[in-house]
Amino acid sequence: MMYMHYCKCCQRVFMLNGHKMICPKCTEPLTELRISYLDYVNLDMQGREELINACADEEQLNKMKATYRMYKYSKWYRELQAQNENNLPITTLLASLAVHNTCDSVLQTGSPVRI
Repeated sequence: MMYMHYCKCCQRVFMLNGHKMICPKCTEPLTELRISYLDYVNLDMQGREELINACADEEQLNKMKATYRMYKYSKWYRELQAQNENNLPITTLLASLAVHNTCDSVLQTGSPVRI
């Protein structure tokens, strides 16, 4: 399924398949939005601008975000939490790992690798 996500760093709305937690562009944490894909595509340009402006406001973003909890039952989540010594939020931990993996790839190959 397609889900709408917002990246605070990029200030951009992304349509991504599945419940993603890190931005595909900047690897910062994403916020999954409650708005459905069909509702989003039916918005006109003004409506989309208003949505982005609302997402930029932290208070409004908290009201518009969706919480997906099923990942907590997955194997990858349990393994990741076992390595999480500082009890970081899962999105922050995943983003830092993605940045770290990208930096390691650049150092080993000399060129950036897409994740």
